[in-house]
Amino acid sequence: MEPWERLKIGGGTPPILSRHGWLIIYHGVSEIEAPSNEAHPLCYSAGAMVLSKEHPQVIRYRSAEPVLTPSLPQERHGTVANVVFPTGIDRRDDIGLPDRFDVYYGMADNRVGVARLDVPELLPAEAAADPPGAKV
Repeated sequence: MEPWERLKIGGGTPPILSRHGWLIIYHGVSEIEAPSNEAHPLCYSAGAMVLSKEHPQVIRYRSAEPVLTPSLPQERHGTVANVVFPTGIDRRDDIGLPDRFDVYYGMADNRVGVARLDVPELLPAEAAADPPGAKV
């Protein structure tokens, strides 16, 4: 578990098949540093996970850092501050880019945003994953 998802790991987009396996954009929750006399607000960020195509119970990749964090004013201020919450994903085959995905996400529980995700040719080696050959 990484610091950005220390308090909670939860759902996100439905799995979608990518060049590396089943891609899921999920959410993680952490505390934001605040002055000692204030409550510690929470921060909802999004990470990427890739599951084996043949054995989806096997995690091939899990991002060590979030792929999307609340940084825009619309993500930092709203009904619930400091929230990006992924809910939908769309492969951009329509423009000839099968490794490009649009990720739809909630912005501070107040509006909907869209972010672009380009899947790399190779998965980063330093990411958390199940051991090679694992068939949990």
